[in-house]
Amino acid sequence: MGDKKHKVVFVMGCTASGKSKLSVNLAAYFPSEIINSDKIQFYKGLDIITNKITDSERHGVPHHLLGVIEDPEADLTVDDYCRYVEGSIYEIIGRGRLPIIVGGSNNYIEALVENPNTNFHSRFDCCFIWVVVLLPVLYKYIAKRVDQMVEEGLVDEAREMFVPNADYSRGIRRAIGALELDKYFKTEKNGEQLYKDDLLKLAIQEIKDNTCKLASCQFQKLHRLRDELGWKLHQVDATAVFEKSGEEAANEWMNAIVKPSRAIVGDFLEENWSKTNMKRRMRIGVLSALVAVGVGLMVIWIRNGNWNGV
Repeated sequence: MGDKKHKVVFVMGCTASGKSKLSVNLAAYFPSEIINSDKIQFYKGLDIITNKITDSERHGVPHHLLGVIEDPEADLTVDDYCRYVEGSIYEIIGRGRLPIIVGGSNNYIEALVENPNTNFHSRFDCCFIWVVVLLPVLYKYIAKRVDQMVEEGLVDEAREMFVPNADYSRGIRRAIGALELDKYFKTEKNGEQLYKDDLLKLAIQEIKDNTCKLASCQFQKLHRLRDELGWKLHQVDATAVFEKSGEEAANEWMNAIVKPSRAIVGDFLEENWSKTNMKRRMRIGVLSALVAVGVGLMVIWIRNGNWNGV
């Protein structure tokens, strides 16, 4: 019998579908660490434009491969990507934790998993979770999210990295939002005011349109991975979440996405998770018993008149 495969979870889906949020939800339940697989988020900078998960949104869960490339002009090749991700996988496994890979660069994820030179399939047992949102619903949310990103400083952030005649086919400048604002920044730099506001509105609309196009391409790619390559993608449908707001949306997210995803990962981990969970419950049980004994002794001590107050 060969060596036992290591377990790896992938959280996949279109841009803005809630992948990062779900990965943190899972990591709060299973002893896990998260690996970014969005190729643009590998680069340092443009945190708003690239929509990197914030420190507060991570809730203390370790995240890997966010902002690790300093040079904005550097190209992240598929081989680079695979080397980065596999290195992080083994680091996390070495700590006895579950690697959760999350991101929307599906071509790179396919290259990682299907690469015949690395035999990923022979070394890792994979669980794929696909957060599904119907595209018309997702498009509406994307438009709102871009507006929110603008309010948070997207334009100012892009301005800081603006360079006339920059190459938008390389490095971090491939991010949606960089090229779209180029004409606006050139006009701004030249001191032209006549059509400046119109150019900004046009650029923001182009960011929305191109993000929707990206989501459509990702949706098609995920279907191809499932239908043509035979990947077993466990679908959790978040459409209803995006049609609600506030507490209703939060409850829907928990019931329709988090709980089913926990069950999927729990079944995937099988015996390993059961043993770990059993040990954890035993430790909690022992600790609870010790606390109960301590409280009981304290009560007896107080009743015997040994408590003088503070």
